[in-house]
Amino acid sequence: MKFVGQLDAAATLAKYGTVPLPPYIRRPPRLEDRERYQTVYAEHDGSVAAPTAGLHFTAELLEHLKRRGTALATLDLQIGPGTFKPVEVDDLAHHPMHAEAYRVSDETADLINERRRAGGRVWAVGTTVVRTLETVAARDGTIRPGAGDTNLFIYSPYTFRAVDRLLTNFHLPRSTLLMLVCAFGGYERVMGAYGEAVRQKYRFSTYGDAMAIV
Repeated sequence: MKFVGQLDAAATLAKYGTVPLPPYIRRPPRLEDRERYQTVYAEHDGSVAAPTAGLHFTAELLEHLKRRGTALATLDLQIGPGTFKPVEVDDLAHHPMHAEAYRVSDETADLINERRRAGGRVWAVGTTVVRTLETVAARDGTIRPGAGDTNLFIYSPYTFRAVDRLLTNFHLPRSTLLMLVCAFGGYERVMGAYGEAVRQKYRFSTYGDAMAIV
């Protein structure tokens, strides 16, 4: 796309653009998607998909967590279309992961490292946060600040260095997201949870239900 003349790209996209909903949502974007398909703590433009685990949080819930003494650290993640790409190969080593941009500030790295040294647990809200933290973590789990791109594909067996707990939605079959979840929670345990979700008619994917893996 090319803008000619005095057009402001951001303002033009905001006026005429539509929300890039995932391909499995088979309907045109609606006006309410501009608010619903966005986390309450988002700050920067750039992603083509929402970090859907974060959609469960409201401003009131975040304030409640702070009052309880929970430290909240933020990352800048530019989620790309590769998050929707299914795995179509038998050998996982041959699956091409699309790179996604991230930025971990000094403040975020210091906060996570400080809380971990004090015996706290690191909760990742969403699989993209897991991939970013595991990308920037040293061998001992220390988080290093910085910016770059990650194409880390996490599947079993994998030793997690930076993340202790995971909050995430129920993901689709043959997705890299589900493979990460199975690597984190254990295949049998996760498949048991998915079986219960199917029986109880839980909702999957973007506007779906969430689970906590501890």
